[in-house]
Amino acid sequence: MAPSSALERAGRVAPPLAAVLAVIALGGVVGSLARYGLAEAFPHSAGSFPGATFGTNVLGCFLIGVLLARLTPLSHPLLRPFLGTGILGGFTTFSTFAVDTDRLLPDHVVVALLYFFGTVLTALVATLLGELTAKGVRR
Repeated sequence: MAPSSALERAGRVAPPLAAVLAVIALGGVVGSLARYGLAEAFPHSAGSFPGATFGTNVLGCFLIGVLLARLTPLSHPLLRPFLGTGILGGFTTFSTFAVDTDRLLPDHVVVALLYFFGTVLTALVATLLGELTAKGVRR
């Protein structure tokens, strides 16, 4: 039977589940604290553009693009769950994005729509730019 995972194809053994969960939890703490710090450093008032959440999500998407381009099947098997799922998963926040949009909609429709579409489009572009940047640096 052919190897099914990238690790198996690279001739490596997957790490124990406990190790994967531990690095995800540790990374989640780091990412969440970084996001909290940015939100505290750059607060926004009701009805204004949530710049800290926007910036956090766009930066996180750029970094996930870099990560996707740089990690290979030969990278340490705990690196992706630690950096991607843990740190960047804890750093970015879809739930705050959704709540911010919902709170803006009743009285600030234009800001809500700019925030919503601006975040989605900018995050996609940031992911692509992160990937292209990392591939360019690797050469």
